[in-house]
Amino acid sequence: MAERIVTKGIVLRETQTKEADKILTVLTAEQGKLAVIARGARRKGSRIAAASELLAFSELVLYERRGWYLLDEASTIALFDALRTDVELLSLASYCAEMTEAVTAEDTPAGEVLTLLLNTLYALDTLKKPRELVRAAFELKLLSLSGYEPLVDECAVCGRTAPVEPTFDVQQGVLLCRSCAPGGGEQLLALDPGSLAAMRHVLHSERRRMLSFSLSGETQARFSRVCEVFARAQLERSFRTLDFYKSIKTDEL
Repeated sequence: MAERIVTKGIVLRETQTKEADKILTVLTAEQGKLAVIARGARRKGSRIAAASELLAFSELVLYERRGWYLLDEASTIALFDALRTDVELLSLASYCAEMTEAVTAEDTPAGEVLTLLLNTLYALDTLKKPRELVRAAFELKLLSLSGYEPLVDECAVCGRTAPVEPTFDVQQGVLLCRSCAPGGGEQLLALDPGSLAAMRHVLHSERRRMLSFSLSGETQARFSRVCEVFARAQLERSFRTLDFYKSIKTDEL
């Protein structure tokens, strides 16, 4: 007899398959990523159609059979409707989902990562937080939760908590004074006091207060760039959703 599982999860990816079915990649707190078959989800009037959409967060009733999970029932909790009416917001949210999929695994609890993703989507959908600030903060915090936490409390060489001309090494994930940095190279990115303070805040603040700061101008640009390049260096890959987002985004930070 197939095992019945009731869980909450968000759709990270949807793939259309034969007839009216979908294969979903769903992130849950207890079991991490799950591959879920949603039979008939593309059929008009399907009772699981809404819960089978990208970024839908729902309570799901699943049956496990031969290594696959079959979606039997679903009750949506949040659909983040505002994201679906703005192609720029949707592309950014899709990047967050793609990056989340890249760092999570099956049979590995992902409660903190799930909460981070949901809070990030809420910040974009409802709170209307600045998009580039949200993106950068999400990248940095997700890496931290996934085992790539950078060391930014002091210079890795001399130990100064207020480094002179602060510089971040995206390969090593460490903070340095400019004079302590070994030579040059693309892996060394210049910070300023504001962008460094933003990194420390994102890494160490309570999750409800992670986005309770603002940046502008060059400080925001430095913060955005260092988080993006750090993510690319640590994960050793690019993301097609990020490329698309950057190709259409406005100058709004």
